[in-house]
Amino acid sequence: MPTLNVMATVAPTLVRLSRGYVAVTGPEAGDFLERMVSNEVASLEPGEARRALLLTPKGRIVAPLRAVREGPDAFLLITEAELAETLASTLLRARFAAKCEIEVKPYCGYLRLGGGEGIRNDDYGVEAYESWDEDEREAASADELEPLRIDAATPAWGSELDEGVLPAEAGLDETHISFAKGCYPGQEPIARLHYRGHPNRRLRVLEVESASPGDDILHGEKSVGRVTSAVAGRALGYVRREVPEDAELRIGGAEARLHLRPPRP
Repeated sequence: MPTLNVMATVAPTLVRLSRGYVAVTGPEAGDFLERMVSNEVASLEPGEARRALLLTPKGRIVAPLRAVREGPDAFLLITEAELAETLASTLLRARFAAKCEIEVKPYCGYLRLGGGEGIRNDDYGVEAYESWDEDEREAASADELEPLRIDAATPAWGSELDEGVLPAEAGLDETHISFAKGCYPGQEPIARLHYRGHPNRRLRVLEVESASPGDDILHGEKSVGRVTSAVAGRALGYVRREVPEDAELRIGGAEARLHLRPPRP
């Protein structure tokens, strides 16, 4: 089976990202966000960022995000472009008497591969830094990053993530959740699954010559998952937990196997 050299698939240095931005500012911004999102953000120093989730009380995903501390009383939440208004409105409904302002910002997002200014971004398995600007700059499309995203098993909203996906199924319990922080919406079901159970399926990278989103992943005659994203040589999909690591799989008539990836950073 051919091995995909993902490092060779991304030529441009500066890539335009489809991002949404929500500013949370004020003397109680840190305390408010600490009560609302799944990871520790109040401890961030200015210029630091941390991945987190905004969840429903039942532990379903409202929005994945990065919280960036821009100053003592200023945070910027970075999410998918289509989720910015939802993120802001959900926070506004929960704000009550907290002394902070919440506002969607019309920034343009960029990723620079190999180094540069901004916050570290580990979504693509290579050294990269994310930044944002009020003005649009010339840059390549984010489609150029798709092979790297798939190989790094990073889920994308609308492909691997939606309101019906459990964070643990997508591996977000490893990267977006603190199990040591105080209460936040959705904490109880998230902690219960973490300590007392496990998801029935997990997001996996598959080695396959060709596949398309929606294709069944077959183990023998049994469907054990479905492809969510694909490029030449690689696919992402949710696979049943009981499937052996060395299982002989098929996707659309082609031979496939689970790709053994290192732990997420």
